[in-house]
Amino acid sequence: MATSTEVDDTAYDEIWREEHRHVVAALARRHGDRGDCEDAAQQAFLAAAESWPSEGVPDRPRAWLIRVASRRLIDQVRADAARREREQRSGLQEHALHGGATEDDHPSEHEETAVADDTVELMLRCCHPSLSPTSRVALTLRAVGGLSTREIAAGFLVPESTMAQRISRARATLSRTGARFSSPTVDELPERITAVRHVVSMIFTEGHQRSSGDEVVDEAFAREAIRLARALHAADPADTENAGLLALLLLTHARTPGRVDGAGRLVPLGQQDRARWDPALIVEGVRLLQECLPAGEVGPFQLQAAVAAVHAEAADVEATDWPQILVLYRMLDRVAPSASTTLALAVATAEVEGPGAGLDVLARIEGDRWHRPHAVRGHLLRRLGDARGAREAFATAARLTRSIPEQRYLNRLLTEMGDDEHDPA
Repeated sequence: MATSTEVDDTAYDEIWREEHRHVVAALARRHGDRGDCEDAAQQAFLAAAESWPSEGVPDRPRAWLIRVASRRLIDQVRADAARREREQRSGLQEHALHGGATEDDHPSEHEETAVADDTVELMLRCCHPSLSPTSRVALTLRAVGGLSTREIAAGFLVPESTMAQRISRARATLSRTGARFSSPTVDELPERITAVRHVVSMIFTEGHQRSSGDEVVDEAFAREAIRLARALHAADPADTENAGLLALLLLTHARTPGRVDGAGRLVPLGQQDRARWDPALIVEGVRLLQECLPAGEVGPFQLQAAVAAVHAEAADVEATDWPQILVLYRMLDRVAPSASTTLALAVATAEVEGPGAGLDVLARIEGDRWHRPHAVRGHLLRRLGDARGAREAFATAARLTRSIPEQRYLNRLLTEMGDDEHDPA
């Protein structure tokens, strides 16, 4: 046991965030119902909140939590077994009188699959076919991925209240349908893997660019996402989108050392010191991409990885092959259109065809709650000489973002621009 008995809420939050998915995964290996496993894990954390302040945090908190959660789960299983036994005794006579078979008399013989990594296996189980694709990803991010509802909402570009309702409805759907979280069958696997890829991608995105708080990067999230992408690729190396996802994450993460300066300030891509980028990750990512692109149909993760490779292989920002990037984003826009793709397409269009053309593409993004379109608009208006419009766009972006480093970067731009008394606008 730890010698200190001081356990504050921050410590609990950190332990929950780090250990929750591991505890649920360990339980799920022995019990197929994700809801029961999650409930048992939550009960274990409540028990920790009661005992750790007086007894201290265990040297191995994960083992402590798994042991307590397992006891809770065993108690629940025994209670359920006793209930089923009572129901079975009461139904035996009727079954004997009326004859006929039940579903249990002819169990399904569908082949099931399993993945070596506990977390990936749990994510596959959580992406249940009774849910919509969006709900599968959102619920899995919350239950297994370790993201908060606010972080998930930021990833989907919706208000936090909207995402909370979606997750609540997803849980209600699973409860209403009596869904069991066994390993997916071979037929179910492709659809579930597609959802898990998006889960892993969103975990990485939150790690690479924190949606809120004081830090630019959350290394724990980024590293975990890369680990999960490696596990997916190892489970099915022939799946070119698994390879594309891993390549994308490696090539993007390679830029991490250059994304923050010595003062901890955010450095945009065009101003980064490329000598600080990780060459080993770039080599691995490019190799994966070269292997998967000729192997089959090109999907969205391969296209995004190809864009990242163009950036990674450019010696400096002036050497970037923007026409090639524009072609790739136009392909991505046809394959997997989204607000994020439109934003990237606007940037690439501006680099090739000018800021006015970029603004025309940017106008396709509906709504004004997302800060990044405003930031891009500010840059493009500044290039066009519209200082007043650029300041308004930067100020709006700074107001909307929850990321402190992004706020500081945008406010720094506003300070650099100053007040232009001769602004013709």
